[in-house]
Amino acid sequence: MKIQKKKECSKEGIVIIMGKTILDVSHVGMKFNLSKEKVDNVKEYVIKLLKKELHYNEFWALKDISFKVERGDRVGILGLNGAGKSTLLKIISGVFKPTEGQVKVEGKIVPLLELGAGFDRMYTGGENIFLYGTVLGYSREFLKEKYDEIVEFSGLGEFIDVPIKNYSSGMRARLGFSIATIVDPEILILDEVLSVGDRQFKKKSLNKIRSMMKSNVTVLFVSHNTDQIREICNKAILLEHGRLIAQGEVNEVCDYYEKLIEEEYDIQDLPKKLRKKIKQKKQQSQ
Repeated sequence: MKIQKKKECSKEGIVIIMGKTILDVSHVGMKFNLSKEKVDNVKEYVIKLLKKELHYNEFWALKDISFKVERGDRVGILGLNGAGKSTLLKIISGVFKPTEGQVKVEGKIVPLLELGAGFDRMYTGGENIFLYGTVLGYSREFLKEKYDEIVEFSGLGEFIDVPIKNYSSGMRARLGFSIATIVDPEILILDEVLSVGDRQFKKKSLNKIRSMMKSNVTVLFVSHNTDQIREICNKAILLEHGRLIAQGEVNEVCDYYEKLIEEEYDIQDLPKKLRKKIKQKKQQSQ
Protein backbone atom coordinates (compact mmCIF):
# COMPACT_ATOMS: atom_id res chain seq x y z
CA MET A 1 0.00 0.00 0.00
CA LYS A 2 1.39 3.39 -0.93
CA ILE A 3 1.78 5.84 1.93
CA GLN A 4 0.71 9.35 1.10
CA LYS A 5 3.15 11.92 2.43
CA LYS A 6 2.10 15.25 3.79
CA LYS A 7 3.96 18.46 4.55
CA GLU A 8 3.78 20.25 7.85
CA CYS A 9 5.19 23.70 8.59
CA SER A 10 6.27 24.27 12.19
CA LYS A 11 6.30 27.54 14.13
CA GLU A 12 9.94 28.03 13.14
CA GLY A 13 9.08 27.71 9.44
CA ILE A 14 10.76 24.30 9.12
CA VAL A 15 9.09 22.19 6.45
CA ILE A 16 8.85 18.54 7.48
CA ILE A 17 8.02 15.64 5.18
CA MET A 18 5.65 13.35 7.07
CA GLY A 19 4.18 9.98 6.21
CA LYS A 20 6.66 7.15 6.82
CA THR A 21 6.48 5.33 10.15
CA ILE A 22 9.99 5.42 11.64
CA LEU A 23 9.10 4.09 15.11
CA ASP A 24 6.39 1.58 16.03
CA VAL A 25 5.90 0.79 19.73
CA SER A 26 3.45 -2.11 20.06
CA HIS A 27 1.93 -3.31 23.37
CA VAL A 28 5.20 -2.77 25.27
CA GLY A 29 5.42 -3.73 28.92
CA MET A 30 8.39 -3.69 31.30
CA LYS A 31 8.45 -5.67 34.53
CA PHE A 32 11.06 -5.42 37.28
CA ASN A 33 11.48 -7.88 40.15
CA LEU A 34 12.04 -5.96 43.37
CA SER A 35 13.76 -7.96 46.11
CA LYS A 36 11.88 -8.12 49.42
CA GLU A 37 15.05 -8.47 51.49
CA LYS A 38 18.52 -6.96 51.39
CA VAL A 39 21.34 -9.17 50.02
CA ASP A 40 24.81 -7.80 50.80
CA ASN A 41 27.08 -9.98 48.67
CA VAL A 42 27.21 -12.64 45.95
CA LYS A 43 27.81 -15.48 48.43
CA GLU A 44 24.68 -14.63 50.39
CA TYR A 45 22.72 -14.28 47.13
CA VAL A 46 23.79 -17.76 45.91
CA ILE A 47 22.95 -19.38 49.28
CA LYS A 48 19.49 -17.80 49.34
CA LEU A 49 18.96 -18.73 45.70
CA LEU A 50 19.83 -22.41 46.33
CA LYS A 51 17.61 -22.49 49.40
CA LYS A 52 14.83 -20.81 47.41
CA GLU A 53 14.69 -18.02 49.98
CA LEU A 54 14.76 -15.19 47.46
CA HIS A 55 11.39 -13.49 47.17
CA TYR A 56 10.43 -10.69 44.83
CA ASN A 57 7.65 -8.21 44.30
CA GLU A 58 6.65 -7.67 40.69
CA PHE A 59 6.63 -4.05 39.54
CA TRP A 60 5.36 -3.08 36.08
CA ALA A 61 7.12 0.17 35.13
CA LEU A 62 5.24 0.13 31.79
CA LYS A 63 2.13 -1.73 30.68
CA ASP A 64 0.57 -2.06 27.21
CA ILE A 65 2.19 1.02 25.62
CA SER A 66 1.41 1.47 21.91
CA PHE A 67 2.04 4.43 19.58
CA LYS A 68 3.62 5.22 16.21
CA VAL A 69 5.96 8.04 15.20
CA GLU A 70 6.30 9.29 11.63
CA ARG A 71 9.54 10.58 10.11
CA GLY A 72 10.02 14.24 11.05
CA ASP A 73 7.70 14.11 14.08
CA ARG A 74 8.83 15.79 17.29
CA VAL A 75 7.08 13.91 20.07
CA GLY A 76 7.00 15.21 23.64
CA ILE A 77 6.76 12.59 26.39
CA LEU A 78 5.02 13.90 29.51
CA GLY A 79 4.36 12.49 32.95
CA LEU A 80 5.36 12.98 36.57
CA ASN A 81 8.38 11.26 38.13
CA GLY A 82 7.83 7.49 38.18
CA ALA A 83 5.43 7.54 35.22
CA GLY A 84 7.81 5.42 33.11
CA LYS A 85 9.20 8.04 30.71
CA SER A 86 12.90 7.21 31.06
CA THR A 87 12.18 3.47 31.02
CA LEU A 88 10.31 3.87 27.73
CA LEU A 89 13.20 5.79 26.17
CA LYS A 90 15.70 3.14 27.31
CA ILE A 91 13.58 0.43 25.67
CA ILE A 92 13.38 2.40 22.41
CA SER A 93 17.16 3.01 22.58
CA GLY A 94 17.86 -0.70 23.08
CA VAL A 95 19.22 -0.32 26.64
CA PHE A 96 16.36 -2.45 28.02
CA LYS A 97 14.59 -5.37 26.38
CA PRO A 98 10.84 -5.17 27.03
CA THR A 99 9.18 -7.91 29.04
CA GLU A 100 6.36 -7.98 26.51
CA GLY A 101 5.52 -6.32 23.21
CA GLN A 102 8.00 -5.05 20.62
CA VAL A 103 9.61 -1.91 19.23
CA LYS A 104 10.37 -1.50 15.51
CA VAL A 105 12.85 1.23 14.57
CA GLU A 106 13.78 2.40 11.08
CA GLY A 107 17.05 4.37 11.19
CA LYS A 108 19.96 5.31 13.43
CA ILE A 109 19.16 6.43 16.97
CA VAL A 110 21.25 8.85 19.03
CA PRO A 111 20.01 8.69 22.64
CA LEU A 112 20.88 11.57 24.98
CA LEU A 113 19.63 9.85 28.13
CA GLU A 114 22.33 10.33 30.73
CA LEU A 115 24.88 12.67 29.17
CA GLY A 116 28.40 11.52 29.91
CA ALA A 117 27.31 8.17 31.36
CA GLY A 118 29.97 6.50 29.19
CA PHE A 119 32.82 8.74 30.38
CA ASP A 120 35.86 7.45 32.28
CA ARG A 121 36.50 9.76 35.23
CA MET A 122 40.27 9.24 35.10
CA TYR A 123 40.58 10.26 31.43
CA THR A 124 40.72 13.85 30.20
CA GLY A 125 37.84 15.44 28.33
CA GLY A 126 39.77 15.02 25.07
CA GLU A 127 40.37 11.32 25.69
CA ASN A 128 36.72 10.86 26.55
CA ILE A 129 35.70 12.33 23.21
CA PHE A 130 37.14 9.20 21.59
CA LEU A 131 35.83 6.86 24.31
CA TYR A 132 32.26 8.20 24.40
CA GLY A 133 32.19 8.73 20.63
CA THR A 134 33.12 5.07 20.10
CA VAL A 135 30.29 4.02 22.45
CA LEU A 136 27.91 6.04 20.26
CA GLY A 137 29.19 4.25 17.14
CA TYR A 138 31.50 6.90 15.64
CA SER A 139 34.81 5.82 14.06
CA ARG A 140 38.15 7.09 15.38
CA GLU A 141 38.88 8.75 12.03
CA PHE A 142 35.56 10.60 12.16
CA LEU A 143 36.20 11.76 15.74
CA LYS A 144 39.66 13.03 14.80
CA GLU A 145 38.10 15.03 11.98
CA LYS A 146 35.40 16.50 14.24
CA TYR A 147 37.55 16.93 17.38
CA ASP A 148 38.04 20.71 17.15
CA GLU A 149 34.36 21.23 16.33
CA ILE A 150 33.30 19.21 19.40
CA VAL A 151 35.65 21.13 21.70
CA GLU A 152 34.53 24.49 20.31
CA PHE A 153 30.82 23.72 20.73
CA SER A 154 31.34 22.44 24.29
CA GLY A 155 33.02 25.72 25.25
CA LEU A 156 35.41 23.86 27.59
CA GLY A 157 38.55 25.43 26.13
CA GLU A 158 41.67 24.48 28.11
CA PHE A 159 39.58 22.30 30.44
CA ILE A 160 39.42 19.70 27.64
CA ASP A 161 42.84 18.49 28.90
CA VAL A 162 41.63 18.13 32.51
CA PRO A 163 40.44 14.73 33.88
CA ILE A 164 36.64 14.30 33.86
CA LYS A 165 36.67 13.66 37.63
CA ASN A 166 37.32 17.39 38.08
CA TYR A 167 34.36 18.43 35.87
CA SER A 168 31.09 19.73 37.23
CA SER A 169 27.90 17.94 36.15
CA GLY A 170 27.18 20.83 33.77
CA MET A 171 30.61 20.52 32.13
CA ARG A 172 30.13 16.76 31.64
CA ALA A 173 26.70 17.36 30.12
CA ARG A 174 28.09 20.00 27.73
CA LEU A 175 30.79 17.63 26.51
CA GLY A 176 28.35 14.71 26.19
CA PHE A 177 25.87 16.80 24.21
CA SER A 178 28.62 18.13 21.93
CA ILE A 179 29.84 14.61 21.11
CA ALA A 180 26.40 13.05 20.64
CA THR A 181 25.09 15.77 18.32
CA ILE A 182 28.12 16.04 16.03
CA VAL A 183 26.10 14.22 13.35
CA ASP A 184 22.41 14.41 12.43
CA PRO A 185 20.77 11.11 13.46
CA GLU A 186 17.47 9.88 12.05
CA ILE A 187 16.00 9.66 15.56
CA LEU A 188 17.20 11.92 18.38
CA ILE A 189 16.16 10.96 21.94
CA LEU A 190 16.37 13.67 24.62
CA ASP A 191 15.75 12.93 28.30
CA GLU A 192 15.74 16.21 30.26
CA VAL A 193 19.06 17.18 28.63
CA LEU A 194 17.98 20.80 28.10
CA SER A 195 17.66 21.23 31.88
CA VAL A 196 21.44 20.98 32.47
CA GLY A 197 24.22 23.48 31.96
CA ASP A 198 24.16 27.27 32.19
CA ARG A 199 21.63 29.52 30.45
CA GLN A 200 23.96 30.26 27.54
CA PHE A 201 24.60 26.59 26.82
CA LYS A 202 20.89 25.74 27.13
CA LYS A 203 20.18 28.33 24.45
CA LYS A 204 23.02 26.95 22.32
CA SER A 205 21.70 23.38 22.72
CA LEU A 206 18.17 24.42 21.79
CA ASN A 207 19.45 26.16 18.65
CA LYS A 208 21.42 23.01 17.76
CA ILE A 209 18.28 20.88 18.07
CA ARG A 210 16.33 23.35 15.91
CA SER A 211 19.02 23.13 13.21
CA MET A 212 18.79 19.32 13.33
CA MET A 213 15.04 19.54 12.81
CA LYS A 214 15.66 21.28 9.49
CA SER A 215 17.24 18.06 8.21
CA ASN A 216 14.04 16.16 9.08
CA VAL A 217 15.37 14.50 12.25
CA THR A 218 12.70 12.74 14.33
CA VAL A 219 12.79 13.80 18.00
CA LEU A 220 11.55 12.13 21.19
CA PHE A 221 11.77 14.65 24.01
CA VAL A 222 11.13 14.13 27.74
CA SER A 223 10.68 17.23 29.88
CA HIS A 224 8.60 18.55 32.77
CA ASN A 225 8.68 21.94 31.08
CA THR A 226 5.52 22.11 28.98
CA ASP A 227 6.66 25.41 27.44
CA GLN A 228 9.70 23.64 25.95
CA ILE A 229 7.51 20.73 24.83
CA ARG A 230 5.12 23.13 23.07
CA GLU A 231 8.00 24.99 21.42
CA ILE A 232 9.91 21.96 20.13
CA CYS A 233 7.24 19.30 19.52
CA ASN A 234 4.24 18.88 17.21
CA LYS A 235 2.82 15.83 19.03
CA ALA A 236 2.86 14.50 22.59
CA ILE A 237 2.02 11.46 24.67
CA LEU A 238 1.19 11.36 28.38
CA LEU A 239 2.15 8.55 30.77
CA GLU A 240 0.71 7.95 34.22
CA HIS A 241 1.81 5.08 36.48
CA GLY A 242 3.28 3.23 33.50
CA ARG A 243 0.24 3.51 31.23
CA LEU A 244 -0.42 5.68 28.19
CA ILE A 245 -3.42 7.87 29.01
CA ALA A 246 -3.29 10.48 26.22
CA GLN A 247 -1.67 11.08 22.84
CA GLY A 248 -2.18 13.56 20.02
CA GLU A 249 -1.51 17.18 19.05
CA VAL A 250 1.02 18.77 21.42
CA ASN A 251 -1.10 21.68 22.73
CA GLU A 252 -4.09 19.44 23.46
CA VAL A 253 -1.98 16.93 25.41
CA CYS A 254 -0.09 19.67 27.29
CA ASP A 255 -3.37 21.38 28.25
CA TYR A 256 -4.76 18.06 29.50
CA TYR A 257 -1.55 17.34 31.46
CA GLU A 258 -1.56 20.74 33.17
CA LYS A 259 -5.25 20.42 34.05
CA LEU A 260 -4.72 16.88 35.36
CA ILE A 261 -1.87 17.75 37.70
CA GLU A 262 -3.64 20.88 38.93
CA GLU A 263 -6.78 18.92 39.85
CA GLU A 264 -5.39 15.59 41.07
CA TYR A 265 -1.96 16.20 42.61
CA ASP A 266 -0.63 18.09 45.62
CA ILE A 267 1.24 21.08 44.21
CA GLN A 268 4.16 20.46 46.61
CA ASP A 269 4.77 17.04 45.02
CA LEU A 270 5.27 18.54 41.56
CA PRO A 271 8.55 19.55 39.87
CA LYS A 272 9.61 23.12 40.65
CA LYS A 273 8.87 24.56 37.18
CA LEU A 274 5.38 23.03 37.16
CA ARG A 275 4.64 24.44 40.62
CA LYS A 276 5.71 27.90 39.46
CA LYS A 277 3.60 27.69 36.30
CA ILE A 278 0.47 26.56 38.18
CA LYS A 279 0.88 29.36 40.74
CA GLN A 280 1.20 31.92 37.91
CA LYS A 281 -1.96 30.60 36.22
CA LYS A 282 -3.89 30.83 39.49
CA GLN A 283 -2.72 34.41 40.05
CA GLN A 284 -3.75 35.37 36.50
CA SER A 285 -7.24 33.88 36.98
CA GLN A 286 -7.84 35.80 40.22
